[in-house]
Amino acid sequence: QVQLVESGGGLVQAGGSLRLSCAASIRTFSLYAMGWFRQAPGKERAFVAAIRRSGSTDYVDSVKERFTISRDNGKKTVYLQMNSLKPEDTAVYYCAAGAEYAGQYVRWDNWGQGTQVTVSS
Repeated sequence: QVQLVESGGGLVQAGGSLRLSCAASIRTFSLYAMGWFRQAPGKERAFVAAIRRSGSTDYVDSVKERFTISRDNGKKTVYLQMNSLKPEDTAVYYCAAGAEYAGQYVRWDNWGQGTQVTVSS
């Protein structure tokens, strides 16, 4: 059974930084694509960033140049470094583990419980 546990959320002023972590209890962690999604109040959950098994990454346009996703396969952990935070980044952030085929994300099967990020103006 896959378990994902996020940490690192909190309250920060606009322009500040946070680093989210997601620890995974997956025996074959290196075989999974890992992603970060977020859900703002009154909105649907949305893609933020993902990292393939190869280490290549993808980002939603609104966070490019500000957020960086990375993974440590030895620690079975994925990170999201968030810089230059804006009030519109306020949301619950979720970690996800999923399947990847031919470089494409096929599905996201497993989710963490989420961690709140609040950016004050």
